[in-house]
Amino acid sequence: MDLAPGELFYTMPQVLPGGNDLLVTVYSTPPGLERAVIDILSMRDRSRKTVARGGTGARYLPSGHLIYTNASTMFAVPFDLAARETRGPAVPVLNDIAYDPAASLPQYDISADGTLVYRATSNRGPSTASIVWLDATGKRDPLPAPPAEYPSLPRLSPDGKRLALTVREGGSQDIWVYDTERDQRTRLTFGTETFAAPVWSRDGRYVVFGSIGNGLFWARADGGGQPQSLVKRASIVFPFSLLPDGSRLAFYEVSRTPQIWTVPLDYSDGLKAGEPERYMTNQFAETAPKFSPDGRWLAYESNETGRSEIYVRAFPAAQGGKWPISNSGGALPVWSPNGRELLYQFGDQIMSVEYTTTGNVFSAGKPRVWLTSMAGAQGFDIAPDGKRLIAFMPTGLASAPKTEHTVVFVQNFFDELRRRVPISK
Repeated sequence: MDLAPGELFYTMPQVLPGGNDLLVTVYSTPPGLERAVIDILSMRDRSRKTVARGGTGARYLPSGHLIYTNASTMFAVPFDLAARETRGPAVPVLNDIAYDPAASLPQYDISADGTLVYRATSNRGPSTASIVWLDATGKRDPLPAPPAEYPSLPRLSPDGKRLALTVREGGSQDIWVYDTERDQRTRLTFGTETFAAPVWSRDGRYVVFGSIGNGLFWARADGGGQPQSLVKRASIVFPFSLLPDGSRLAFYEVSRTPQIWTVPLDYSDGLKAGEPERYMTNQFAETAPKFSPDGRWLAYESNETGRSEIYVRAFPAAQGGKWPISNSGGALPVWSPNGRELLYQFGDQIMSVEYTTTGNVFSAGKPRVWLTSMAGAQGFDIAPDGKRLIAFMPTGLASAPKTEHTVVFVQNFFDELRRRVPISK
C-alpha cells in the first residue's frame, strides 16, 4: 500500500480475520496523536476506510472489540468486522499503559487466549521536565527555566553557554535557544511546521533542525530572520552532528530501515547544502550519528544484534573497519571533548568507554558506569569541559519511577471487555 500525500508512515499493522484486510495506524504531517487515524486497508482492491481517529496501536480482538490507545489510556469499542465499522462509543478500560512519547506507540500485547501484557507507567499525560546540570557524582544543579515538554535531545552550543531546545506547547513544536547565563529564551520557529532535533553550527551562529516530513532547515541562533530550507526530504529526518570544521552534517532518515546520511555545508551566504550521501548501506536500522572531536570517526546506534548497541566506524566508512562499543545495549552516543572517552546512555545510567587510536584502528576499553542514575531523564549532552552533563529531568522525580519497570498481566481480558463494553445484539 502506498502512502497518500501528506502521510508519513503506517504503524503496528494487523491482518484481520479472513486475511484480506489490514488494520493500521496512519501518521500524517504535521505529526501528532490528534491527527493519527486508524484505517482498514483492503489487500484485494486497495480501498481504505477510516474507523477511528486520535488513537494508535489498534488491535481487533476475538471478543468483537477494537482497542486502541491515546497516550497512556486504552479504549475499547464494539466493532462490526463484516461492515468494517465501530458500533457505539469508545470506553476507557485502562489508564496506565506505557508508550513511546515520540510516536505515542503503546507497549502492550495480547495472546490468542485473551491474556493482556503491558508495561505500566505513572505518566498519564504530557511529560514536563526541568533542565538540569549533572556531574559524575550525581550532583544536580537545576537551571531556572520553567518546566516544559522537551521532545528532542538537549544540545549545548560550542561555548557551552546556550542550549538549543525543541519545545512542545499549545499543539505546536518549535525550536528555541536558551541562554543559560542570562536565563533568556529566543524563539527560532513559530508553529508553521513540526520542528525537532536541533544541532549547532561549529561557530555557534546557526542552528540546524528537522521539519518532520519536509526535510532539514536552518535558522540564525540569535533569532534574526526566518527559518530557511537546507535539505528537501519528504520522509522524517533528524540532524545529529557536524564535523569539527563544520563542513559536513550527519543526519539519519526514518524510513523502512533508518539509515545514516551526510551532507556537505557551505557558509558563504548563510547555510547551503550540497548533495546528501549515504554513509553506508545495509539491512539494519542505524541512527544517532555522532562525529568524534577529531572528525576521523563516527559513533552511531545499530540494531544488527537484535537490540540497540553503540558502534564506531571510520569516517569516511571506506577508510576503516567497525568496532562495537557497548556490550549489553546502548543509545545516544556522545564523545567527550577530551578526545579519550565516548559516553552513551544505558537505561538510567551513563556509560563511559575509554579509547585509543592507531592509524585506522580504533581500540575501545571496557564500558564503565560514569553516572549511576539519570533519574528518568531521556537524552543528554556534555559540557565543553567534559566534566558535567545537561539533561531534561522529569518534573518532580527524585529517582527513576518504579512503575516504569512494572509489567502487568491481565488474564481473561476478553471476558473483562465483554463485561465492561457489552456488544449489542
